[in-house]
Order: sequence, then C-alpha cells, then structure tokens
Amino acid sequence: MSSHVVRRSSRPRSLGLFGFGAFGRLAARHLARHFAIRVFDPALAPDAALPPGVEAATPEGAAACDVVVLALPVDGMAEALRAVAPHLRPGALVLDVGSVKTLPARLMDELLPAHVDVVATHPLFGPESARGGLAGLKIALCPVRGRALRRVGAFLRLALRLEVVATTPEAHDRDAAMAQGLTHLIAKVLVEMGPLPERITTRSFDLLCEAISMVRNDAPCVFDAIERANPHAPAVRRRFLELTAALGARLDTPPA
Repeated sequence: MSSHVVRRSSRPRSLGLFGFGAFGRLAARHLARHFAIRVFDPALAPDAALPPGVEAATPEGAAACDVVVLALPVDGMAEALRAVAPHLRPGALVLDVGSVKTLPARLMDELLPAHVDVVATHPLFGPESARGGLAGLKIALCPVRGRALRRVGAFLRLALRLEVVATTPEAHDRDAAMAQGLTHLIAKVLVEMGPLPERITTRSFDLLCEAISMVRNDAPCVFDAIERANPHAPAVRRRFLELTAALGARLDTPPA
C-alpha cells in the first residue's frame, strides 16, 4: 500500500495474501481493483474459483510481492513468518490483520528481515459488518518498523474510505480487551442460551442480537485469539464475571 497506489500508478502493484478464509476473501474483493493479488492458502483447492484480479500462488510467489498481507490465525503467525521471511524482497511492506496486536507486532519485528517495512493492522470489522461496504468502518494501524505508516493510512482513507485509528500495539490490546473481548464473550454465552426469542423482543434486545449475528459465525481461532492471545483480556473477563456474580447474588437475596 504505497504512495504509488494513491497516485494511481499505471502498473498495478502486487500484493501477496496469505490466508483465504472469510476475511482473506473480503480483503481480496476490495483490494483487487488496486493490486494484482497472489493468494496462498494450503486449504485452497486447486480448482477453486477466485475473484477477478486474484490468482493462486506458491508461498514463494506470494511472499515476493510489493505488499504482503498475513490474514492468518495468531497461533500460526510465528511459523508463517519464518517461512515467509527468506522470500521477502528489499523494500517490501508486510502487514498483519489479526485481532490482537502486541504478540504479532513483536513476532514480525523479531522474525522478519531488516530490509522490509512492517505495519500491524486490525480491521475493526468483518464480513458481516462489512456487508454494506467499507466506507466509514474503522481500522487500527500500529507502527512496527519503517516509514510506511503514513502511506498506508493515506491509502486506506482515500482508496477504501476507512476511518484510520493510529495507535500502539499495547494501547490497542488494552482497549480491544473490552471492546472485543466482552462483545465476543457475551455473544458466546447468549448463543449457548439459545434459541433466543424472536417475537417478544425489545429494541435493545434486537440490537444485542444484531451484535451477536456479526460475530457468531467467526472461526473458533478468532474467538481464541481475542480471549487468549490478548494479554489484557483475562483481567477484563475476570472483572466482568465478578461483577456479574455479585449482581446475581444481590438479586437472589430476598428483600428485607
């Protein structure tokens, strides 16, 4: 995502996309008009239908692109980085799109060669919340290494019309522990309590169900990353459960 893209270079820049799950497909759909995309995913069938502007590639081919995007589970990040690192060209830009930032940022800084720029990102949306398009949705950007952060932010604002939130990996994870951690935790519990009522509902309950629908189909690895890989999530979760238990105990106590 370079300044050449913002200036609409006559030659599409190449983007290597590692991971073609739900979010990888969403990213490819919106980025194919700006990049020639090479995608690698070991689960991708040889005869899989790919969107226009997207072609299957070997790991080496995807890693040799101008921009490399890692749309991978956090628990597989270290292994993927070690495999990708030898094939990155000097001056390339590497980004991740994980739900937590402290661990991926540290791993990318430690395991990637010094000749590449690194930006940690977290699109604060998914396939469900982006059904109506990307305009106005948020994405968090965390600088890791190099000077590409400003160019990446400009591209995301101008080309994709996203709202860019500049932050640090630590600050991101601290806020996300509540903003995402509690949302997914509550959604998980309510889904387990189902089936949920559909006829006798309030507007607030309808909004709660809408929030649940945005995350209930996320891959299990997304939930695990949000609840386990974020270093701030356990404390937020414990506090929430303590307050819930205290409220429950008060409500279960007969009035005097």
